Amino acid sequence: MTAAPPPAPGADQYVALAFVNSAVALPGGHFLDLLGTPATANRWLTAHELAPPDAGLLEVCAAQLRSLREHLKSLFASRVAGLPALPSALSAVNDAMSRAPTAALLYWDEKNGPYRAAPCPTNEILDRALAVFSANAADLLTGPDAERLTRCDSPPCIRYLLRHGRRQWCSIRCGDRARAARAYARRTRPDMT
Repeated sequence: MTAAPPPAPGADQYVALAFVNSAVALPGGHFLDLLGTPATANRWLTAHELAPPDAGLLEVCAAQLRSLREHLKSLFASRVAGLPALPSALSAVNDAMSRAPTAALLYWDEKNGPYRAAPCPTNEILDRALAVFSANAADLLTGPDAERLTRCDSPPCIRYLLRHGRRQWCSIRCGDRARAARAYARRTRPDMT
């Protein structure tokens, strides 16, 4: 099992950045998905204080998390490239923000009449997490840090970060890999003299 890289710069400020970076492309064609199974998704949400350890996420829940992650990644890519956002990504984010329950819902029992209750706890946990990620991404994309949002400049890495100064890498490992690749290219460049 390959260890996940450390959080990218800005992930401590924006949980949406950590969420988008929960899928990691590693050297050698390896890929790490921290939301790849219900158990790993539950652990990730628990580590970010968005679910209890025993939330009981199902594959449908993990799939919804992965789907929103791709929509947010699309929005981040559009912002970084200065391109229009995909309408489906905007719709998914807005839908997630509007689904989070803010109050107990009204139900009607034929025998006892009306009553209020929270929706299914697992659904409530998932909807709340999706809303938190979406609202946090919206804050990042529309706030003062949006100009600092960039993609890691060390292939094959696919993570995003908040640029600080000239730093273009999400981790020391990616920075070392990029510098080594540049040094190798200089050493192997044919001499033009």
